[in-house]
Amino acid sequence: MNHMTGFNPLSRTSAHRRAMSRNMVTSLFRYERVTTTKAKALEVRKAAEKLITRAKVDTVHNRRIAAKYIADEKILNKLFTDIGPRMKDRNGGYTRVLKMGFRQGDAADVVILELVDYKLPDSEDQNEKPAKKSAKADSKKADAKKTEAKKE
Repeated sequence: MNHMTGFNPLSRTSAHRRAMSRNMVTSLFRYERVTTTKAKALEVRKAAEKLITRAKVDTVHNRRIAAKYIADEKILNKLFTDIGPRMKDRNGGYTRVLKMGFRQGDAADVVILELVDYKLPDSEDQNEKPAKKSAKADSKKADAKKTEAKKE
């Protein structure tokens, strides 16, 4: 039995499908989060998970196999030095697909494909913003006190 040997051609030629898959995998590793359609995400996920499995062991052979798929040297380096070691203890399931809804034009299912250990960058910004606001509020209070002192 040949289970899971097929793939979704995505109504594209083989060259277009390969180029699109390579670009999306590279973007996924660069930003660690990509918004796309459900069909594309499920296809890209297969390639991304295999590359992350390779990246868990940093050897010349694994780098060369991954370099066939990822053209950008910086992203390839990030895969082997950052993403691979982060996933060392995980036995597969490195990505997740989150449903967003439907696209306006053609009602295609839109999803977010992200790495499992992705952290939202907003959490760091939220900690800094109240401090900035309080600093601004303190400066406004100080200015108000100065103007009251001048009036007296």
